[in-house]
Amino acid sequence: MTVEFNHTIVNCTDKEASARFLAGILGLGDPTSYGPFAVVQLGNGTTLDFADDHGQPHRQHYAFLVSEEEFDQIHARIVERGLTYWADPFHRRDGEINTNDGGRGLYWDDPDGHNLEILTVPYGG
Repeated sequence: MTVEFNHTIVNCTDKEASARFLAGILGLGDPTSYGPFAVVQLGNGTTLDFADDHGQPHRQHYAFLVSEEEFDQIHARIVERGLTYWADPFHRRDGEINTNDGGRGLYWDDPDGHNLEILTVPYGG
């Protein structure tokens, strides 16, 4: 049997706002609802299920592998929205893009402080 990642729950203070924020930045379809969740569908059949009824959010890290073209589009949306972004997960290199593993990457925060990342080449690429 092949094991595939299917979904994870993203704990947040406002599920609709957080799901719309991420879908908008990544250029994905509008979030849908499933039970108590606001659901963001990713390209490989996985979902991020946003929940605002699971207690106080704790900062997590979510990384998204994107194409070079998608990277440019996402970066442009981050800049258009006036969001701060960094080249590193520790937020030390403000306004920079990294070139780790021969690709490009950057980090930004969502409304609850989750550390979001886009990269064009997987680690060790």
